[in-house]
Amino acid sequence: MKEQEFLQEIKEIELLNQALGLLEWDSQTGMPEASSGFRGEAVGYLSGMSFERSVGPKVQEALAYFDTHTSELSEVGLAIYKKIKEEYELNHSIPAERMQVYNTALTNAHTAWLQARKAKDFAKMKNEIQTIIDFLKEFIPYWKKEEATNYDVLLNQYEPGLTVEKLDQIFDQVKTGIMAIRETIAEKGTVPRTDFLSRRVTKEQQRKFVTGVAEQLGYDFSRGRLDDTVHPFMLDLNRNDARITTRWDETNFSMATFGVIHEAGHGIYEQSIDPKYDYTPLSTGASMGIHESQSLFNEIIIGSNKQFWQKQFPFFKECTEGTFDDIEFDTFYDSLKETKASLVRIEADSLTYPLHIIIRYEIEKMIFNENVSIDELPQIWNDKYEEYLGVRPENDLEGIVQDVHWSGGSFGYFPSYALGYMYAAQLRHAMGKEIDVDAVLAGDDYSSIKNWLTDHIHQYGASRKPNQLILDATGEALNPQYLIDYMKSIYYDVYKIKE
Repeated sequence: MKEQEFLQEIKEIELLNQALGLLEWDSQTGMPEASSGFRGEAVGYLSGMSFERSVGPKVQEALAYFDTHTSELSEVGLAIYKKIKEEYELNHSIPAERMQVYNTALTNAHTAWLQARKAKDFAKMKNEIQTIIDFLKEFIPYWKKEEATNYDVLLNQYEPGLTVEKLDQIFDQVKTGIMAIRETIAEKGTVPRTDFLSRRVTKEQQRKFVTGVAEQLGYDFSRGRLDDTVHPFMLDLNRNDARITTRWDETNFSMATFGVIHEAGHGIYEQSIDPKYDYTPLSTGASMGIHESQSLFNEIIIGSNKQFWQKQFPFFKECTEGTFDDIEFDTFYDSLKETKASLVRIEADSLTYPLHIIIRYEIEKMIFNENVSIDELPQIWNDKYEEYLGVRPENDLEGIVQDVHWSGGSFGYFPSYALGYMYAAQLRHAMGKEIDVDAVLAGDDYSSIKNWLTDHIHQYGASRKPNQLILDATGEALNPQYLIDYMKSIYYDVYKIKE
């Protein structure tokens, strides 16, 4: 078999996946709810076709041939071969018809999730979530290799090499650090003024501001777009079509502002992958943790920077047409970094945010390693929020139905957000050795920051493992202490705490 023939088969599979991506984007942005049954069939059919080809005769033939003829592959061809072999070994034992039924179930679950949100009632989606959990428990034995626990298998789908044992240690360190900062703030801090944050900012005003900021950060709208959705996300069809979405609240401008900045970070990553990986599984992020590191670098590292906001504040006041003319910059900046216990993850401040992730991680562990009943989940969720954050949901919309991930089958994904946050802080530390980040963010041209990230992270797509990328970029393995130190510096400044 020639490399060109192998790559053509992979390209055709990727073309199917692009069509599936477009159907997914449409289902979350504009599809009539009543059509979910038809859409589920279409998605199931195309997913089944893609899956069958990914483990089919041509891929089997290519893997068998190149297993003993790797010298015939180019550098890129070899990287693609290794990735395809990895995915084949993971999935080839799963019956294709079961995978097709599973993908149909995911579409039905998304519709049930939307109904559960409207009703503020987990019961409206409980059966669909149970179906997804049952499917994943059916698939885990096919996927399992050397992982110690069932949940390790799911973690590895999103962050290769991650284990419950490692995460327990990392999250314990992060949780201890956050709790100590919160305790110091409660004892010694001066709470910033925030009453003006609920002033009305129209959707059009918010859109003008945040699209301008996203463009300055490097998101290319000629290769992307911004749409409305229930739960914000970025979806890439290819490097020239990386779409972002948000939801708007005219009495809480910061939600969409930081949400779009976050999703633009994902989009910039996808738009910056080397073209040599086009039409292959390498033309995407290295892992969900690395992907979240890029969105959270935008949202929290840049979005917490005082020089960045000092530069953007005149533009913000211009876009909001006088609404904040009476607010001094320091007052405005401090208000953005207020920390307080909250119920909704995507509205959480950057100090308490990791606690929201830890709660979800602990519940997912219970589902897959301890076989906890689905009927117990809302109570467990509410109890953990009361224990970790001192607040308790009054309904399921504030609680267990707020996130889209479980209805999409993405069990094991949530830890990626916390890992991404840690990676982002570590990348900021490394970047600071080469670039005066504060000076760049105070100026008119942010391209040196984007270029640094493209050189060290973006360009490689999925051709390198996350641990290798972080080691190469920063000179060390993941170190949670950078995140704790970063949060301490930001929040002690905002809350006027002298060490």
